[in-house]
Amino acid sequence: MGTPSAHVDSFARENLPPRGQWPEFLFERPEFCYPERLNCATELLDKAVAGTFAERPVIRSMDGARITYREFLALCNRIARVLVEDLGVVPGNRVLLRSANNAMLAACLFAAWKAGAIAVPTMKLLRAGELRQVIEKANISAALCDTGLIAELESAAAQCASLNAIVPFNGSGRGALEAMLRAKPAHFANVDTAADDVALIAFTSGTTGTPKAAMHPHRGVMAMCEGWPRSILKPRADDIFCGTAPLAFTYGLGTMLCIPMRFGASVVLAEKQTPESLLETIQELRCTFVATVPTFFRQMAPLARGFDTSSLRRAISSGEALPEATRRQFREVSGLELIDGIGSTEMMQTFISHVPERARPGATGYVIPGYRATVLDASGNPCAPGLIGRLAVKGPSGCLYLADERQADYVQKGWNLTGDAFSMDEDGYFYFAGRSDDLIVSSGYNISALEVEAALLGHEALAECAVVGIPDEWRGQIVTAFVVLKPGYRRSPQMAKDLQDHAKSAIAPYKYPRRIEFVAALPRNESGKLQRFRLREKQFSTAGA
Repeated sequence: MGTPSAHVDSFARENLPPRGQWPEFLFERPEFCYPERLNCATELLDKAVAGTFAERPVIRSMDGARITYREFLALCNRIARVLVEDLGVVPGNRVLLRSANNAMLAACLFAAWKAGAIAVPTMKLLRAGELRQVIEKANISAALCDTGLIAELESAAAQCASLNAIVPFNGSGRGALEAMLRAKPAHFANVDTAADDVALIAFTSGTTGTPKAAMHPHRGVMAMCEGWPRSILKPRADDIFCGTAPLAFTYGLGTMLCIPMRFGASVVLAEKQTPESLLETIQELRCTFVATVPTFFRQMAPLARGFDTSSLRRAISSGEALPEATRRQFREVSGLELIDGIGSTEMMQTFISHVPERARPGATGYVIPGYRATVLDASGNPCAPGLIGRLAVKGPSGCLYLADERQADYVQKGWNLTGDAFSMDEDGYFYFAGRSDDLIVSSGYNISALEVEAALLGHEALAECAVVGIPDEWRGQIVTAFVVLKPGYRRSPQMAKDLQDHAKSAIAPYKYPRRIEFVAALPRNESGKLQRFRLREKQFSTAGA
C-alpha cells in the first residue's frame, strides 16, 4: 500500500497485519489492474449515471416501486453530506450500518464510500453484547441504523466511548436521517481515495465461533464485481436480481447490490424472504437471477411448480455445501442447473465456481480466471488428485484481518487457507469435503460430514440434517447426525435405526451415524449458513445410538 492514502484517520492502515503475513496478490488479468486512485462508489454509481444507465432502475421492491440510478445517486450524495457536514465524518473513519436489506441501507453503504469512510455493515440480529465487540474492534465513531433496530445499538453504545453519533433511518422525526438529508444538495464530490484505501470491514459470519474483521480496499470491492460475474454469471443490463443474502455479508453485498450495479442491472431488496415469497418475487417481478443458500433451494423445489419461474436465467447457490439431491430436485422443477461456488469473507468474492453447462456431480467447480487454487497436505505440499487436504487460494483479493493474530493461520506462504477441506481431480474440479475442522476422525478413519449428510438426505423422511463429530472416549469421535423430519414422520428409536440402515446402504458402514438426534430445526446464522459449532457445544441425550 504505497500510494498516498486519502484517509485522515489512519486507524485501518495502522492495524493492518504485518507485511510478512500478507497474502500474495495477483493482478495478472486486465480487469484486475486498477489505477492508483480509485473510489468504488464512483466506479459503480457515479459513472453509471454519467454513462447510459441513469434512467434505468437500480433497486426494486415488491410493491412496484423503483429507484433509478440517477435517483439513487442523489440519495447517496445527500447522505454523504449528512455524514460529513453533520456528523463530522472524515476519510478513514468507520461507519457502522445496521439494517435489513432495503434501499436506505444500500444508500448508506455508498454514502460512506463516497465520503472516504469505511463501511462496517452488521447483521440485524446482533444483540448489544455482539455489537459492542464490533464497535470496540473497529473503533466505530458513527452509526446509521434502521429505526426498528436501534434499541440494541443504543444499549451497546452506552458502554463504548468511541461511538458518539447514532442516526436512525426508515423513520420520522427531526433526528431521523430522512429529515437531515432533506435540505441537502443532491451533488457531492467523492473523496479521491487510493485503490488500496480500506473501504469495507466485513465481520465473519460466526460459523466457527468468534468472528474476525476482514478489511477490504476499494480495489477489492471492484474485484468482487469483475472476476466471478464476468466469467461465470455473465449479467446484462436488463437482468433483475433477487435473493436472500444480507448486504452485511460479502456474498450479499455482491449478489444483492454491487454486482448488478456493475452491469447496469437492478436488484429486488426485501427485508425478509421465505421460500414461498422468494418464488412469488421471481414470478411477479420477472426476476432473471436468484441467489440464495442450498437450504432455500431445497425448500423451494416442492413449491416451485405452483409459480411461474420461466423468467430465470441463472440460479446461484452459495454459503454452504450444495447437496447433489438439492441440485437435482431444483433442476427437475425449474429446468435450471444451479451454479455452485465457494468464496469467503476474507477473499471478498467467489473464487471457485462453474458455468451451468460445465457442472459436474458433486463438484463445487473450478478456479475462476484471475485466481489460483490448490489442495495442500499438512506439510504444505500439493495433494495428489483425489486426496483430501486444505484448500489454498490466491488472487486479486485476499485476507487482511484487523489486528488479529489469526492472520498467521489464514495466510501461509502467500496462500489464503480458507479452512475448507477439498479434493481436486485431474481436470481441476474441486470437491468439498467439509470445513477442515468438520472432518470427523473416528477409530482412525477420516470421515466427511458432508458425505454422511448426502447419504441420509436420500431417506424420504428427512427434511434436513447436519452431521458433526462428538468426542467419545473409545473412538475419539463418533459420527452424530442431527435430523429434522418432514411433517407426518415421527421421532422414534425405530426411525433412528431406519436412518442408520439407510446410511449404511449408501456409504461404507464405518461412516454411518452411530448417534441420531431429532431436532425441530438446525442452528443457522442470518445468512442461512449452518452453525456446526453450536451443535458441538450443545449437550443432547442419546437417541437411537
